[in-house]
Amino acid sequence: MTGRWVEVEFDCLPLRSVTRMDVPVDASPRYEQFVLRVKDAMATHGTHNTYYLHRGQCVYHLTNDPNRGQIVFSFEGTVMTGEKDIQTKAVDVHVQLKGETCSWLNEPMVEFLTESVRHALLVEFDRYIEAGDMTKTEERLKAIQEQSDSSDGFVGMYL
Repeated sequence: MTGRWVEVEFDCLPLRSVTRMDVPVDASPRYEQFVLRVKDAMATHGTHNTYYLHRGQCVYHLTNDPNRGQIVFSFEGTVMTGEKDIQTKAVDVHVQLKGETCSWLNEPMVEFLTESVRHALLVEFDRYIEAGDMTKTEERLKAIQEQSDSSDGFVGMYL
């Protein structure tokens, strides 16, 4: 046993790192849909202190046997951090039941656990931030502040 009741995994795309919004001509339909979802996230939440989580999975263990009492959700969407990029402020993710080995699972439990995935992400993304290189984040924030100071406070959209 891992010592955790909830396992959370995801791939993370900092939206400020997206430089192209066009879909490649030879892109698969699946990749095209992904690009459109990222584009929509950028239009909705901007690119400053926002991250697009994809290929996300959240596993709840209700017993110590994965063949009995395990519930798996997939998720994808946007996480927003605070001004200093050191704490998760909000999540806007689509959550879907992916699988379960829980014979007593019912719809109210699924709804409760679906919402719980969002709360688990608030905790896990903070852990993700803490595990990252905060020096790079601090350097990036300093560069943004210097750019803002040198342009009378305006640095443009979608930083």
